[in-house]
Amino acid sequence: MKITLLGSISVADKMVEIAEKLKALGHEPLMHEKMYLIGRGELNEVPDGVEHADVKRKNNYIKFWYNLIVSGDAVLVCNFNKKGVPNYIGGNVLMEMGFAHVNDKKIFLYNPIPTGVSYVDEIEAMADVVINGDLNLIQ
Repeated sequence: MKITLLGSISVADKMVEIAEKLKALGHEPLMHEKMYLIGRGELNEVPDGVEHADVKRKNNYIKFWYNLIVSGDAVLVCNFNKKGVPNYIGGNVLMEMGFAHVNDKKIFLYNPIPTGVSYVDEIEAMADVVINGDLNLIQ
């Protein structure tokens, strides 16, 4: 299965590990090459003095991720703790989940749905399976 990995750039290292495990299970993980470089510590996520929005705009990342999601069979949301929020799902990933949902892609969550965020209902409406870290549940 072609699986697009979604998650905060701050957990790129975990996403690279998950991608390697998915390969070992016979899946084809899809992710931007820069996420692999960031996850391996070979590239700084956002160069000093540059706004994150400018990087996204300049590199057309939103459209890139949309196309990657559409080209796959499913997405895996790599939702880990961030900003004091357990199982964090931020704005970008929420939007990408929406892309997957409207394109009939199965949506797996690595960890449970975060609580205490204003968009819990939207996540619940889109998420298909919470795997609780068990990649064998992706089918």
